[in-house]
Formats: sequence, structure tokens, C-alpha cells
Amino acid sequence: MIAWRYLRARRKEGAISVIAGFSLAGILLGVGTLIVVMSVMNGFRAELVGRILGAQAHIIVLPSNQEGLTDYDAIAGRVGEHPDVTRVAPMVEGQVMASSEAGNAGALIRGMRKEDIMTLPGVADPEEALGSLDDYEDGVAIGAGLARKLGLAVGDRITLISPRGLTTVLGTVPRTKTYTVTYIFRIGMSEYDKVFVFMPLEEAQKYFNKPDRADGVEIMVGDPDRVEEIGTELQPKIGSDAYLWNWQRANGAFISALKVEANVMFIILSLIFVIVALNIVSGLIMLVKEKGRQVAIMRTFGMTRGAILRIFFICGAAIGVTGTLLGVIAGVLFTTYIHEIQTVVEAITGTSVWDPEIRFLTRVPAVLMWRDVALTCAVSLLFAFLATLYPARRAARLDPVEALRYE
Repeated sequence: MIAWRYLRARRKEGAISVIAGFSLAGILLGVGTLIVVMSVMNGFRAELVGRILGAQAHIIVLPSNQEGLTDYDAIAGRVGEHPDVTRVAPMVEGQVMASSEAGNAGALIRGMRKEDIMTLPGVADPEEALGSLDDYEDGVAIGAGLARKLGLAVGDRITLISPRGLTTVLGTVPRTKTYTVTYIFRIGMSEYDKVFVFMPLEEAQKYFNKPDRADGVEIMVGDPDRVEEIGTELQPKIGSDAYLWNWQRANGAFISALKVEANVMFIILSLIFVIVALNIVSGLIMLVKEKGRQVAIMRTFGMTRGAILRIFFICGAAIGVTGTLLGVIAGVLFTTYIHEIQTVVEAITGTSVWDPEIRFLTRVPAVLMWRDVALTCAVSLLFAFLATLYPARRAARLDPVEALRYE
């Protein structure tokens, strides 16, 4: 009751109330901002990993020599027996120059059977698709970014030029062949949408002059985070002429950088709470000075030092707890409706706030993790509680004789 009376604004103590209000607003903004930033970082990692794994294998069986895999179907059969393996697909891969009347662009051909590409999530179930995979064997499937750059639509013709062509007495002649575009897909990751070209496995073997050979066998598993453990179990099944490579090794530096960035952002934004804590300290010190005579009178009535300490601790803690709760509500609501907020901001400003060409993804990602919310609340309350200790202890140590000497 006494703490609440001290926190209420009075004409004489308006400055104290203003400082308390700014402290509460600072905690609210700090908690809300930290929750939103951590959610976006989590969403960015989740979306990026999801897009990577939507068009890439979790594990790839690669040949130990330059000749490729000749027993790829046998390897696929043995690997597919593992209980954690959900998909196995032989593939042929090579870099080419893609050309149309609108221009040229580098491309990555991936030869894959129709039944295998139908089970590839990023291509079979993309963000956006034109055409149908039912016609896959009659041409090629290309990414939306590549189609836009070359000005291609479903039914148009695309020319693929490979430097690894026929060998003649005059040297190597580039291999050139034209295909019909039967399917255009948008994975949602611009780096993939701008380069991928899928064609039937047998056609890719002919195009790259690799009869009855594959460049690798793609493997997908139930839990992509366990690829190292599952890879160890699969090693005996692939033989000595091949080795395993997984998505974590291929993208390890990038994923680690995202994790470090998230941790650094959390530490930097947590400094907001230090500034807010200083506001709480200054406000409570002013409050202790203003209420010194009342504290002295309560002490003469028999109130203990611990009771005085609790009064001022509750004053500071009330600011911290209220600001934290309001910040959590604001941060959770902002994260929940972040895509709607993005749409409104873009409509008002007339510009895109999330350029997929720069940030790889087509929209602002956000994944709310209650672990991060709990950690943010803990840090906020810790700083708020620590900020109240010094002023509260100072009030508890106040000498009634000194405070009332000139009264």
C-alpha cells in the first residue's frame, strides 16, 4: 500500500513519476524489441534452412573418383533400408550457360527421375508454380528467377550450352541443346530460383555424356539435425568407392554465423536494460530523498529496516514487472502479425521493406520461441531488481535522528 502511494503522481513529486513512466516505457520497448528481433532471427534461420533443405539433400553420396557412380541404384537400395531415411534419389549435376532470345545466364542442371523430383519438397510443393510436373519428361523445369531473367514462360524454348562437349581433332566442342520449359517453380530462396534447371536423369546422362553413371545419390532423413549420426550408420552401406557429404558441412559456416549473429544481437539489445536500470536507480534515489522524513517517522513508530527496504524494492520491482509484462504482450503481438504489419508499411511507404534479392527470402520471417521470451523476461527482471537494491538499501539505512534533526 505504501509503495503504491509513493508511485502515484502528486503535484510536488511529478518529476519522480515522470522518471518512473520513462523507465516503464523503456522496459516495455526493450522487451518488445528484443522479442521481435530474436523471433526474426529464429525465423530467418528456420526459413533459410527450410529452403536449403527444400531443394537440397540432407546427405549426398559422392564418388571418390572422377568417373562417377556406376552402381547408384544398388547404393540407393541399400541406403533406403535405413529406418531414418525418407527419400533416396540418384542425380547428375553440371554447370551450363542458359540462353534465350532475352539474354544469357549461368545455370545449374540437376538430372533427376520424375518419381524422385515429385518427392522433392521445394520443387514439387513450391511457393509458386507454373505448368505441371506431369510434363516433366517432355522438357525441363526451371526456377522462377532464371525464367524472369531470360524472359521465359511455360512452353518457351531454352538453350543449354555446356563446355564439356564432344572431343574432336580441333579440340572440345561445346554441347548445345534446346529444351521446352514445362514447369517453372519458386522455392522462395532467390539464390536457388536463379540457377536451378531440372531435367530427366536419362536426358542429363546423355547431355553430359555420362551413360549409366550418376554424380551422386541424394538422401533425405526424418531429422536433418542428426545427419552426422545417421551418416556414420550409412557409411558401411555405400562401399569404399564413395563418401558422404551433408548439408551441415556444406552450410556449416553460414549457420554458425547466424547463431553468432543472434547471440550478439541479444547481448547488444540487452544493453537497453542497463540504460533503463539507471533511470530506475535515479528515480528511486529521488523518491528516497523526497520521502526521507516519512521514512524516519515510520522508523520511529517501530517499522524495521527490512520493511523499509521492501517498500522501495516493491516500487522498483513494480516498474520492472509491469514494463516486462507489457513488453511481452507488445512483442508477441508484433511477431504474430508481422506479415500484416509489413504489408501496411509497404502500402504506406510504397517501397519494399524486405528485398528478396538482398536477403534471399521473399518475406520477413518470424518464429516465436517461448524459450527466448522467458530469457528476455529473466534479463529484464534481473536488471530491474538489481537497480532497486541500492536505493532500497539506502532508504533502509536512513537514520531517523538525522532525518528529523531540523524538523
